[in-house]
Order: sequence, then C-alpha cells, then structure tokens
Amino acid sequence: MSSEFAIIVPARIGSTRFPQKLLHEVHGKPVILWTAERIRREAPEFPLWFAVDHDRLREPLEAAGFRVLLTSPDHACGTDRIAEANRTIGAPFVINVQADEPLVTGAQIRQLAELIRRPEVDMATLGTPLKYARDYENPNHVKCLANEQGLAITFSRAPIPYFRDENGVFNPERAAAVPVLIHLGLYAYRRERLEEFASLPPGRLEQIERLEMLRVVEKGWRIALGVTHDALIEIDTPQQAAEFEAAVKEHFNA
Repeated sequence: MSSEFAIIVPARIGSTRFPQKLLHEVHGKPVILWTAERIRREAPEFPLWFAVDHDRLREPLEAAGFRVLLTSPDHACGTDRIAEANRTIGAPFVINVQADEPLVTGAQIRQLAELIRRPEVDMATLGTPLKYARDYENPNHVKCLANEQGLAITFSRAPIPYFRDENGVFNPERAAAVPVLIHLGLYAYRRERLEEFASLPPGRLEQIERLEMLRVVEKGWRIALGVTHDALIEIDTPQQAAEFEAAVKEHFNA
C-alpha cells in the first residue's frame, strides 16, 4: 500500500505568530527535525518528502538524510506547496503532515491512508473528540462534524453545534453523542483532487472563517473524517514550543 503513497510535509520560513518557528531549537534540535524524525520513526513504510520555501529549512533536513524539494516562496497555503511538490513526486495518494506537528503518530498516518482509499472519498482528515468548554469556545480550535457515513458536514471556528437546551453552553455528554471533533492539521488527498484543490479560488465561507477546508465543503467534496484519540501538539506559539520542550524532557529524558 505504501508504494502508492507519499507523505509530503509543507514548510515555510515565515510565521506570523511565531517567526521562524520551524527553526526554533528544542533541546538543541530545530522543530522541523523533531517532526521529520518522528514521522520516519512512526511510519517508515511511507516515502517521506519535505516541500520547503527556503534554503534555511532545506539544509538541516538534507544534512539529516531527508528528501527535500525547494518550492516557490509565493504559495498562499500548504496545499499549493504540496501540489507543486507532487508534480515531481507523482504519488497517486498524498498524506499531508504539518511541519509543526512533532507528535504525529503512525496510527494517524495509517488511518488517513485507509480513509483515502475508500472509493467514494475525495480527501480525508482527522479530528479528536471535543472534551472541554474552553476548546468549544476557542476560535483557534476548529470544530467539525460528520454524518452517519463518516463524511464531514462542516468545519467552523464558531462553537458548533449550538446546544439549544443549555442555551449554548457546552455539554460534554451530548457532544460525545454527536460527536463533536476538534479538527487536526492532517490530510490525505487523491492526486487529481490535490491538483483541483490547489487550482480553486478561495470560497465564500473560507474567506469568512479563514479555513481552507470550507473551500471544498462548498464544492460538495466527500471528505472522510476519521476520529483519533492520539495527542497532537501543534507548535504555533512560543508557549506551545515550551509545552513541547517539557513533554520531550518528561517522555524522552532529553
């Protein structure tokens, strides 16, 4: 199965909230290398590539033995960067792991691979069950819902669904019954759909919420939405980098 796939990790040097976060060192190693080594260790059966926009990202990856493609610095999003890279790689199926997710698991990667092979599916992604009111109300945590076939209905930064009987107050028991998920930045694409995604203009809902997934929700794409209980840390702020550093020290005795 893995010969049909490529994991492509898009990476850009710029970051608004945490400048050059991928080069931020945690216990002497840049974040992007933590992610690279984690993927290689967790899912060695999948070919792994990095699509970067700057030599400062390319150099440490190549020095550590990872395959890297230098892509245009002008891409507006990671999907465009992955699409450019796969024109060289040519994988029928592409799995997208974010460069700032150094705790991705092999189980998550293999789950995406299984989901995208469903014949009725255009792309796939993952979510983790919503447990806390603070996450329900936090616009930085994207909420998502699936139908009975496990296909995504919608994604939103807003608290969805609205818990009418509790006047909108988060109810964990009812959320578990739906279930309400927190969207994770992990994706799988069919090659032709990846190209189409990259060619589509931003959608109306996407421009309102600043969520790429809404571009294809509006187009009626069938998005398999899998559930994972594995922890995932996205390093998007210095505080999250400190949390990851503490986790590394606790679990790896760094």
